[in-house]
Amino acid sequence: MSGTVMSDIVTEAEDENIPEELGTLPLDSWHRRLGARMVPFAGYEMPIQYAGEHGGIVAEHNWTRESASLFDVSHMGQLSVTGPDAAHELEKLLPGAIESLKPGKMRYSLLLTEAGGIIDDLMVTNTGSHIALVVNGACKWDDIAHLREHLPDEITLTHYDDQALLALQGPKAAQVLEALVPGTAELTFMTSGAFTWDGAPLWVSRAGYTGEDGFEISVHNDHVERLGDALVADARVNPAGLGARDSLRLEAGLPLYGHDLDLETDPVSADLTFALTKKRRETGGYLGHTAVVSRLADGGTVRRVGLRLEGRMPAREGASVHVGDAEIGRVTSGGFSPTLGYPIAMAYISNDHATEGNKVEIEVRNKRLPAEVVPMPFVPHRYYRGS
Repeated sequence: MSGTVMSDIVTEAEDENIPEELGTLPLDSWHRRLGARMVPFAGYEMPIQYAGEHGGIVAEHNWTRESASLFDVSHMGQLSVTGPDAAHELEKLLPGAIESLKPGKMRYSLLLTEAGGIIDDLMVTNTGSHIALVVNGACKWDDIAHLREHLPDEITLTHYDDQALLALQGPKAAQVLEALVPGTAELTFMTSGAFTWDGAPLWVSRAGYTGEDGFEISVHNDHVERLGDALVADARVNPAGLGARDSLRLEAGLPLYGHDLDLETDPVSADLTFALTKKRRETGGYLGHTAVVSRLADGGTVRRVGLRLEGRMPAREGASVHVGDAEIGRVTSGGFSPTLGYPIAMAYISNDHATEGNKVEIEVRNKRLPAEVVPMPFVPHRYYRGS
């Protein structure tokens, strides 16, 4: 099973637009010291899995579900937007409510084209002093170019290439981090704040990409190795790589840009209408609003859905989905679920067949595999929203 997952993740990594010279993460030597297998992803050499007793994609996946795993996500773009009416100006590009976002609060949002296509999905935070954006690593330079083109000159956009980003994820993450950085356990899902550890300033957000409780920690490159060592010194924490991150986010029903989202997809078809703040659906004022409202009205022709496959053979990205003789869509992400013990997939299929419980077939290796449309997430989220 782990070999099958491995080949799929490596293929996805190699499909990225990789420059001739790959970048290195601030923790590159640290990963190698811990026995990481490195692969190209989003323009960087990144760990896909680690050696050792708890290493391997499935073992790292399961450890995240049971305890806490440390992921290096420093390839992501960390940006700040400052200046007069920065939040107001961002609302001209994002369909969410940014001006009403209170200090310490976060929101998931989207960068859209005029035609409503998704340029990227991202996290937006009001830090109190500026608006922070975390964007996908493979898209960050295009995102920066788009923002610079559309934001007025009096708005300053800064890319922090001297900041690393770690993700501590799992049910024991809060206990672990609280022991090192007191006060972090008071954060709830989608809130953040400034902290200090061993003299190093941190920005900690209670969020992540695994469906588990956890944190993302922004720390200067000069301090990240010490922090990484301190975290994995706790017996409850093991390092985890891209392989486990991908299988966890798939179980959580979270889309991956470049696979489940791209310029040809829109928020309605992608089932991301929660990112379209209700008031702003009506008032508009953001790039792509006309196209999005039109798609909301007509429902579009396809929808991103979850599929549960019968048997044990997984369906991979690009596999066609059928009802009888008709091809009704394509798989965008798929694999064997370590938590559930059966194959799952995300696919865009025609709205006529996107109702939960509908039976479909997926073509894999010239065979038709029976599958059923099921709700997502496949594995319930366990975000901490407070007691």
